[in-house]
Amino acid sequence: MEICIFEDLYFDRLEPLTFSRPTYDLVCGISSLKEKIIREYPGIKVSLHTRPYLESFLISTYPGLCINKIEDDDCLFINGRILAPENISELLSLKDKTNKVFVGKDDTLIAARISGKKLNEVKNNIHDLLTLSNFDGVKIEKVDIPCVNYIWDVINNNHKEMLKDFSFYTKSKKRDMHHGKIFDGAHLIEKENIFIAEGAEIKPGAVLDASPGPIYLDENAVVFPNAVIEGPVYVGKSSQVKSCARIYENVSIGRICKVGGEVEDSIISPFTNKQHSGFLGHAYLGSWVNIGADTNCSDLKNNYGNVRMYVNGEVIDSGSQFLGVIIGDQSKTAINTMFNTGTVVGFACNIFGAGFPPKYLPSYSWGGSDAVTTYDIERSIETAKRVMARRNKVMDEAEEKLFRKIFDLTQKERRKRGYPY
Repeated sequence: MEICIFEDLYFDRLEPLTFSRPTYDLVCGISSLKEKIIREYPGIKVSLHTRPYLESFLISTYPGLCINKIEDDDCLFINGRILAPENISELLSLKDKTNKVFVGKDDTLIAARISGKKLNEVKNNIHDLLTLSNFDGVKIEKVDIPCVNYIWDVINNNHKEMLKDFSFYTKSKKRDMHHGKIFDGAHLIEKENIFIAEGAEIKPGAVLDASPGPIYLDENAVVFPNAVIEGPVYVGKSSQVKSCARIYENVSIGRICKVGGEVEDSIISPFTNKQHSGFLGHAYLGSWVNIGADTNCSDLKNNYGNVRMYVNGEVIDSGSQFLGVIIGDQSKTAINTMFNTGTVVGFACNIFGAGFPPKYLPSYSWGGSDAVTTYDIERSIETAKRVMARRNKVMDEAEEKLFRKIFDLTQKERRKRGYPY
């Protein structure tokens, strides 16, 4: 039996973050949606399904996995948008070999266990996005497994998933939680609820308070002097929490990031810097994002109403009272940039200027409140290469092709807003 984690039609509800990654590579808590599924099926072969334009990029990213290719004669397809519960291997068992489709409460395709002739049909259409129609004629069963429908679902579930992930990653380490260096003058509150990995450092004057929730410092993470962290918080490998930072509850920081200022209820992807003063709340930042000094985002409306956000061509009520800014990969903000509640910034944008920029900025936007134009594709690639070189990374051919493909895919959005192209 093989597991194939797949993408369905609704990946575009999670843009701009899914322009450059499959839905299952979004992070919620400490781990990605994909990792939550895989760990519940230890030892089972895993393949990944994605949109055709992401295939080459995923092949270079995951060289050990089959991409858009099923090799076994039995396959359990699992939707990459699910928030996998700890009992998923019981709900979606590998022991039962009968063909069956699993749908959620709103008839969302959650999974399908398929073999024989029907599997051959799916294999022949594996480069398309999978829908219920791919499994016509197969018995349907309802299952109670939650799905991520919009990016605010990831943000709102970050607390619950952080607790679950912390428990999973520390369950065999409860007697030995502190492997890194704790300098004299650092203060740890409820230190038994703080995991400090090998090479991590907590400098003098730093305060880590795990009474509201656990704190996980991954390998070689550094908490600078006089920083304050209130759990639950995850700090990724080789990331830095800068001096005088205030990192409040439900913050996930990926690897090789620099984070300062005031941050709460936010997810920060790998290789992203928000190291200066400024507030970030109820937000999701992609990778290779740089937030200029004193950039601030509002996450609460003055009338305390629900925040509405632009999603895939329409404005949708998030149902959330708190919702900040969503920023796609490779985007940058200048000093003193201000974002209104529910602002969306696309892939590879450069945002600057006084006042609030529009609440929706298509990918490759250049400008801010005064005027916005198209960020030249060649200049954006040149900038990205310089940024990546600072982290000893080289943009490979697959990444450059992805840059150009996203530019083409988002051209219609820019034309609609009168940008030159």
